[in-house]
Amino acid sequence: MHNRTFLSVAAAGLLMAVLAGNPSAQQAQAPAPNQGSVQVGVPNGRGGAPARGRGAGGGRAAAAPIPPPRLASGRVQLNEKGVWIGGGGVGGRGGPEVPYQPWAKAVSEDRRVNELEPHTRCKASGMQRQFLTPYGAEILELPEIQRVFIFDIGGPHTFRTIYTDGRKHPKDLQPTYYGHSIGWWEGDTLVVDTIGYNESFWIDRGAAPHTDQLHTVEKFTRTDKNQIRYDATIDDPGAYTKPWGGTMNLRLEANTELFEYVCQQQNFAHELMVGALGHVDRTAQTVP
Repeated sequence: MHNRTFLSVAAAGLLMAVLAGNPSAQQAQAPAPNQGSVQVGVPNGRGGAPARGRGAGGGRAAAAPIPPPRLASGRVQLNEKGVWIGGGGVGGRGGPEVPYQPWAKAVSEDRRVNELEPHTRCKASGMQRQFLTPYGAEILELPEIQRVFIFDIGGPHTFRTIYTDGRKHPKDLQPTYYGHSIGWWEGDTLVVDTIGYNESFWIDRGAAPHTDQLHTVEKFTRTDKNQIRYDATIDDPGAYTKPWGGTMNLRLEANTELFEYVCQQQNFAHELMVGALGHVDRTAQTVP
């Protein structure tokens, strides 16, 4: 047994030495991607896939922005073969500029330690959190029925509907994860007004609590082919002393299709979401 172990270690060491001294052998292990193909699975630049843009190819400068595609009417087009990835989020991790009420600030601070987020238990993520889910989201505009759909990849595979047919918010809304969204175009910017959120999700990755009084206004402006500027105003008199908000960019992962994502598969949330507690009693009902 000891001889076999010694031979296995020696063989592994010899293979590493051969690869280190033979660059062509290393390159053979990672064939160049087909940039023109449709990619199903992990988008480029993440999860071991080849990165694109700044830093790729030995630090070459990023290419000049490409103008966004437009419809026959001249208005910018949101539809694109690919998914949109957010970063950072509006308000970051809840800096001093966020006008918390005292209770909301206490909840925010607790969430940074005890990250018991409903998203990790396969719940839908409303507002900006939808764009911070694994692998991003796809935006699909259907002008013929005057609706925009936003499809998640990671999480519970849900989708959000934005009505652009001029309707108003209905009375006596049943609160939901995505709320009720109505939208309209102001030039090249899609403005989305949403009310009717429930309290069963986090609007970001852990800093900002909300109540069912939450009212958001989001603005989607496609500044070039590969970026959408996302501006959000958060108005929740139940949690904040005044409206607040911010901006983030959504980056296009072109030629990436939606793919199957099983939320519970390899889900280590029951081990990881314990924060400072060391353990969590799972016999009691979980409260988001």
